[in-house]
Amino acid sequence: MNLFRRAAVGAATLAIGGLLATAAPSAAAPSNALAAPDLPLANVKAHLTQFQSIASANGGNRAHGRPGYKASIDYVKGKLDAAGFTTTVQQFTSGGATGYNLIADWPGGDPNKVLMAGAHLDSVSSGPGVNDNGSGSAGVLETALAVSRAQLKPAKHLRFAWWGAEELGMVGSRHYVNNLPTAERAKVSGYLNFDMIGSPNPGYFVYDDDPVIEKTFKDYYAGLNVPTEIDTEGDGRSDHAPFKNAGIPVGGLFSGAERAKSSAQAQKWGGTAGQAFDRCYHSSCDTTTNISDTALDRNSDAVAHAVWTLGTDTPVPPGDTYENTTDVAIPDNGAAVTSTVNVSGRTGSAPAALKVDVDIRHTWRGDVVVDLLAPDGTAYRLKNSSGNDSADNVIATYTVDASTESANGAWKLRVQDVASQDTGYLNSWKLTF
Repeated sequence: MNLFRRAAVGAATLAIGGLLATAAPSAAAPSNALAAPDLPLANVKAHLTQFQSIASANGGNRAHGRPGYKASIDYVKGKLDAAGFTTTVQQFTSGGATGYNLIADWPGGDPNKVLMAGAHLDSVSSGPGVNDNGSGSAGVLETALAVSRAQLKPAKHLRFAWWGAEELGMVGSRHYVNNLPTAERAKVSGYLNFDMIGSPNPGYFVYDDDPVIEKTFKDYYAGLNVPTEIDTEGDGRSDHAPFKNAGIPVGGLFSGAERAKSSAQAQKWGGTAGQAFDRCYHSSCDTTTNISDTALDRNSDAVAHAVWTLGTDTPVPPGDTYENTTDVAIPDNGAAVTSTVNVSGRTGSAPAALKVDVDIRHTWRGDVVVDLLAPDGTAYRLKNSSGNDSADNVIATYTVDASTESANGAWKLRVQDVASQDTGYLNSWKLTF
């Protein structure tokens, strides 16, 4: 996970071209079971051991532009080629050095509905990066290999990715998204991101950017009786951000970085209150000893659960939608503005899971506060401001329990910019009943 805020937005990328290597898939019988397998923890840890060995043999790190990163790409690619994936190594440049993304496609599935899962493979230069982000890379890799072992026949096309130069500001993933033709972007139904999933003093954090993906992860943890919290520390700081900014639904998991675990979180999850979730974050001690086996096991299984669930289940048909597409300028550090959607012809109350899709274009989304106003004026907070959230735009779907509200009437979206220097506008928003 990178530390970049506003500076990351300007990280340079330049396409040099892609190298393509393929492995011919073997004919396979359809999988009868849609339930995800229990990934062997030993397999996931074996990948971490390899990442540690690669770093040790290459100056102690696996950073962008260093030989340890390219060796990491070669290791993951070799595993995927042998498992029947079609792999592509995409090159880019940053800071005068060549970087690499690795993309792996599993044959089959609807090519117009692509489910992606990814993690950044690079470390910082100060350490081997076993938790950040060998852990996410290993969980995604073992999930991909489990897809091969099951010879899964998913409904959606499955694509896995390992990103370069994330620690320099999501350079690799931004390069990938920016170079996807518009028609190809439209085919990506969701991107799942896994950055730091084995922190030694772990929390269990879920991205809240898309309600369907969020519910998929929350349902998994509920089945383990493990409480979750919404991720705020990592929001906008990892490779989901370029996808989200392009309007692609995103979600993911996070076990915590440099923030300290609170007393309430320690009571909920165990571990040590007042201590960072990862004391070795971006340090030389981020080695194979810097991992919680329990968190790594649970979160890796959650990766597989999400891929199986979202890749094979039939989506729920959409409900009735009411939309306002009129642009509304948002004053810089000024008064709140509103946009109205009029709902009529319905009976009874609004649903307990009222979907609110928001598309706000803004140069610093941390400045933006968003509320849904019911017809009677009741306000439902959708998004708070955050001085640490430097990413562009608010393109998200929120779920509101509006069951105490009348369905019919004038619903409003209220948006306010509460800090100076950045501007934007409300592009559109809609309600789905």
